[in-house]
Amino acid sequence: MPAITGNDYIGRIDQLQTNVWIDGNLVTGNISEHPAFKGVMKSQAALYDLQHDALVKDSVTYQSPSTGDPVGMSYLQPTTKDDLAQRRAMVQQWAKSNNGMMGRSPDYMNTVLMALASSVGLMKGKENCFPENILAFYEYARENDLSMTHTFIDPQVNRAQFYFEDSDEPIAAKVMERNEEGIIIKGARLLATQGGITDEIMVIAAGGVDEKEHGFAFSIPSNSQGLKFVCRESFVGGDSTFNYPLSSRYEEMDTIVVFDNVLVPWQRVFYYDNIEVANSFVASSSFLPFTLHQVVSRQIVKTEFVLGIVQSIIETINIGEYQHVQEKASEIIVALETMKALVMKSEIEAEIDEWGFMQPNRTTLQIAINIFPRTYPKFTEIIQLLGASGLMSIPTENAFQSSIRKDLDQYLQAKSKNAEDRVKIFRLAWDLTMSSFGTRETLYERFFFGDPIKLSSQLYRSYDKEPYVKRVKDILG
Repeated sequence: MPAITGNDYIGRIDQLQTNVWIDGNLVTGNISEHPAFKGVMKSQAALYDLQHDALVKDSVTYQSPSTGDPVGMSYLQPTTKDDLAQRRAMVQQWAKSNNGMMGRSPDYMNTVLMALASSVGLMKGKENCFPENILAFYEYARENDLSMTHTFIDPQVNRAQFYFEDSDEPIAAKVMERNEEGIIIKGARLLATQGGITDEIMVIAAGGVDEKEHGFAFSIPSNSQGLKFVCRESFVGGDSTFNYPLSSRYEEMDTIVVFDNVLVPWQRVFYYDNIEVANSFVASSSFLPFTLHQVVSRQIVKTEFVLGIVQSIIETINIGEYQHVQEKASEIIVALETMKALVMKSEIEAEIDEWGFMQPNRTTLQIAINIFPRTYPKFTEIIQLLGASGLMSIPTENAFQSSIRKDLDQYLQAKSKNAEDRVKIFRLAWDLTMSSFGTRETLYERFFFGDPIKLSSQLYRSYDKEPYVKRVKDILG
């Protein structure tokens, strides 16, 4: 099946009947109709429908090298700088559909898989590694337009620098058995965003592996026997797009993934029982530059949306003449243009890697991913400072349909908006910055690509500082 439609996506996920638990209850029936999932699944379906929209389909799909059918552009392995630009355009086309709110839209994991498939040369000839399985799964996912979630990290039991699990029953997922059919996994992993509403889950050891039983990578269907997704509380405030303009549409569930003796067939195993590969493959592959290119492209769209909200507040209550307001809005403008410049710089400085693929500049994108986790929380603070009491004066949709409306129309009007339109803007700002959905968004962006301190350390260690030290030495003689 080539590029799918939204109905294809929803029908496929409903048919899986994946083992999803929320609030102590097993989800039964069509998951696309469940209050916690129906909004985001509808938004995700709209992304797939863009692949068949006559106005944009040529910019979000490309011709499959295997079949000639149209397939998702996020699977494209770039070999030129134009390919990178096409990938960016596709990511941003999709992101504009949800204002950058869906950090785990399918193009993210498609990019991850594409990056791993572009680096399989690193695994060739290594013990218990199956690069051919990655390539086969990449082609299968591309040709069937699969949606995927992923989990990279172990449960947060003990974050000491040195911790060895001594529980009789495994906590962190590990290989319990190897047999003719595959490997048996038992334990848990964190934190699968969109867990339960995708075709597949990819599981990868992303470093810090001390025991071979924890050194594995694979992908399996979300409805695999023994696989469970345990959801946090839903942050969907309700169905009303007036009351909850963001959470009703874009709430991406986060899940704990439980493996209860799950069989991973050999053809789906990428590697296992290999500490060296488990600790090095993701870092040394093209995972970082390709994935960051997708991430930063989406974050640009989200920043544009934040700026739009800020300016809407400014115009609504007529505070644009104040310099401190201009300063706050300018902080967002500076961040936006900096991110745009960095992603463009990464493409301009892109180079062909040893496998023939065009990699965007890694260091430039590392800088971008160090900026956003620090600036996004500042964005939410700016909205709170500018919105102030307006973020509390937000009656619901029902209030405007009641006999109290006359009072609301009189006392909640604004310089440039009637009361209802004013409240819509402030409810949007509230949902982004103060609701449970909004505060989750802030935490999510703060830790999107890992601990910001570790990201800084990685940048410091990898950045070539020696030329600048040499200039100091030269002037000192």
